[in-house]
Amino acid sequence: MSEVEQKKQTSGLPYLSKKTIWMINFGFLGVQTAFTLQSSQMSRIFQTIGADPNSLGWFFILPPLMGMIVQPIVGYYSDRTWAPKLGGRRLPYLMLGTIVAVIVMLLLPNSGSLGFGYGSFAALMFGAITVAFLDLSSNVAMQPFKMMVGDMVNDDQKSYAYGIQSLLNNIGSVLAAIFPFLLTWFGLQNTAPKGVVPPSVRWAFYIGAILLICTSALTMTHVKEYDPETYAKYHGIKESDNKEGGNWVELLKHAPKAFWTVSLVQFFCWFAFQYLWTYSAGAIAQNVWHTTNASSAAYQAAGNWYGVMAAVQSIAAVVWSYVLAKLPNKYHKAGYMGSLLLGAVGFATVCFFSNQYALILSYALVGIGWAGINTYPLTIVTNALSGKHMGTYLGLFNCSICLPQIVASLCSFFLYPMLGNSQPHMLLLGGIVMAIGAFSVNAIKETFAA
Repeated sequence: MSEVEQKKQTSGLPYLSKKTIWMINFGFLGVQTAFTLQSSQMSRIFQTIGADPNSLGWFFILPPLMGMIVQPIVGYYSDRTWAPKLGGRRLPYLMLGTIVAVIVMLLLPNSGSLGFGYGSFAALMFGAITVAFLDLSSNVAMQPFKMMVGDMVNDDQKSYAYGIQSLLNNIGSVLAAIFPFLLTWFGLQNTAPKGVVPPSVRWAFYIGAILLICTSALTMTHVKEYDPETYAKYHGIKESDNKEGGNWVELLKHAPKAFWTVSLVQFFCWFAFQYLWTYSAGAIAQNVWHTTNASSAAYQAAGNWYGVMAAVQSIAAVVWSYVLAKLPNKYHKAGYMGSLLLGAVGFATVCFFSNQYALILSYALVGIGWAGINTYPLTIVTNALSGKHMGTYLGLFNCSICLPQIVASLCSFFLYPMLGNSQPHMLLLGGIVMAIGAFSVNAIKETFAA
């Protein structure tokens, strides 16, 4: 252990070198690339293979449903895992999730290439099942990174660690978002026969799978997790504490207040972002390219431009995450609220802008909001938790991300027709909900576990 790692913080956890913190988080880049390819291209893929825009909500229910089921389970069992030959406590789950995610990333973009037929039940079901498995495996791979920060990083360094996680998150998002655009620029076809996903999108998934393997391998080979005895000593708990039952209902009853108030903010934020992912491609196609025909070259061009805008969002989030990481703890709430309000403005303006370059401003503002929801919630919640049942608590906290997405998708079945079957109007609604989330930050009171 280096000299900087031997320096102790009052909680008992050592100070870690910046290199160690980077290695703990590095595989997050590949996992987020997989998530962003799914979120940014899913609507395009399903509309390309024949899904009706009003039925998109059914497909977008699957990813958060998988997350809500899987992440508490991963947290519960990884709290009780110790497998040194497979990496330790959280890393075995990263390995498993990566393997399955890579397989599914090779299958999903081929949903329209297996001869099922345009708009057929078989094509849509194959797409839905692969999306469900991609999200399930990505959630298994993602959760260890959040937990390892909670396990290994002290309170003083936690904002920095989650800031790095947010930075790598957004770099992965940038790469995933621009892959189809760049591959088209390099000469791959961006159109295909009706019902078939273009080669530019298929190869984006293949490259993303390779990146996921490489970055996850780097974390797994460079991070040494604390053994149960050391973990217990650093967190001031008994070694037997994480071996006890940990009934989920009882844990929720005794969760710190910050767990619930941050979850309230999360509900509004993730409700809004579900509509961003579901309707952005269609909204841009309708407002800028003046088409709703998913088989047209204009629609596919709009899909590529949304990829560029998702990259703009991620770049803005990278820059803003750096700004937020420099803010002292006492300004957390102000930074959180301000970020969400700017994000809400970005959502709303997508509805009104008809110039593709004006959308750069919209998605830059959305990126500021995205930085806020990736930097503060985990910092505030893990500061309020002891090391006991850390993984289980973080898995349960993930429900504050997944549940609002499910609710948003279910609500879309009556909100979409109510708002004139307009995808741009759904983005405006998302902005209003995001603004409500910004003001709900006032309910949070930060606490720190002894």
